[in-house]
Amino acid sequence: MQKINTVLKQFRDIAANPRKMMEDYQAETGKGAIGIMPLYSPEELVHATGYLPMGLWGANRPVTKARAYLPAFACSIMQQVMELECEGAYDDLAAVVFSVPCDTLKCMSQKWKGKSPVLVFTHPQNRGLESANRFLEQEYLILKEKLEKITGVQITNAALENSIHIYNENRAVMREFSQLAAQYPQLISAVDRHAVFKSRMFVEKSRHTAMVRSLIDALKAIEPQPWDGRKIILTGILAEPDGLLEIFDQLKLAVAADDLAQESRQIRVDVPEGNEAPLYRLARVWQNMYGCSLAVDTKKRRGPMLVDMVHKNGADAVVVAMMKFCDPEEWDYPIYRRQFEEADILHLMIEVDQEATAFEQARTRLQSFAEIL
Repeated sequence: MQKINTVLKQFRDIAANPRKMMEDYQAETGKGAIGIMPLYSPEELVHATGYLPMGLWGANRPVTKARAYLPAFACSIMQQVMELECEGAYDDLAAVVFSVPCDTLKCMSQKWKGKSPVLVFTHPQNRGLESANRFLEQEYLILKEKLEKITGVQITNAALENSIHIYNENRAVMREFSQLAAQYPQLISAVDRHAVFKSRMFVEKSRHTAMVRSLIDALKAIEPQPWDGRKIILTGILAEPDGLLEIFDQLKLAVAADDLAQESRQIRVDVPEGNEAPLYRLARVWQNMYGCSLAVDTKKRRGPMLVDMVHKNGADAVVVAMMKFCDPEEWDYPIYRRQFEEADILHLMIEVDQEATAFEQARTRLQSFAEIL
C-alpha cells in the first residue's frame, strides 16, 4: 500500500510540475523540449531527436491577455495556452508542433505569440483512402525535415523505429493500467488516475512505462475489494481541473474507463508493425483512429463504441465531459445521445471549463445523477 501511494505521489508531482520536468530533462541530457499541441501529433518524431515532447493542454488560471487574440467562444484549452504563451511560459521550447483538426487550432497556429517556431502539419479528413495516408506521410516527412533543422539531429529510420517501439510499449502498459485501475477504485481515485495519464505528457516515455509497471505490480499484489459505489465511463476532450474530479471521488463515482482525448484516445491506436517505411506506418495511426469527434467518421461509431464500453466494463452510466465551446464535441453529442437512448444507457452531460474555480453546479448535477443510478 505504501508503495502504491509513493508511486501515485510521483505521478501527481510530475503532472503538476511540467517546467521542472523539462528543466530536469535538460540537465540530464543536454537537450530541451518541444511542445506538442492537442490533439494528435507524431510524438515519435520528436522523441527520435532526443528532445522531450511536452504536451501543451492548458492550465487552471485566470485568462486576461488571451482575450485580445482569441474570441470569447474559443475553448478554454486554447484560451489557457494563449495566456501561458503571452506570459512567456513556452519561450524555452525549441519548437511547437501543431496539428490543426479544428478551426481554433488553425487560428492558434497562425497567432502564436511565443518565441518558439511553429511547425504545422495537416491531417487528411477523408481518412480511408490510400492517397490520404500517402499525403500524411509527406506531411510527416516535411515535419521531420523541419525538426532536423531546428534540433541539428538527423532522424534515422533506426532511431524512429526505436521511438515507435517505446511509444507502442507505453500505450500497451497504459491500456493495462486503465483496465486494472477499474478493479481498485478504493486505491486509484479519479484524480490519481488522471495524474497517471497526464504525467505521460511531461516525462520521457520509457521512464513513464517503468513507473506505470511498478504501479501495476504493486496493485496486482493486493486482492481487489468489492466496490460500494457506482462506475462510470467518461467521454470528452478532458476532465479537468482536479477540483471537478474530486467530486467524482466524493460521490463514489469510479472511472471504469474513459474516452477522453487527453487520456485514452492518446493510447487507443498503436503504430502498426510491418515492412513499410516508419513514416508511412506513423501515418496509419490516423487512418486507424476511431471514436473521436475530430476524426471524420461517416458511420458515427462513437455511440456504439461507448455503449460497448459500458457493457464491457460493467459501468452504470456515461458522463459526458463537454468542453465549453468545442464545436466538434458539441456536434457529436446529439448523435450519440440518441444512440444511448436507443440502447437504454443512462448518461449525464456536464460542462468543462479549465478556467473554472467553483464546481457546485456540476456537484449538484452529479450528486442527483448518482442517486438515481
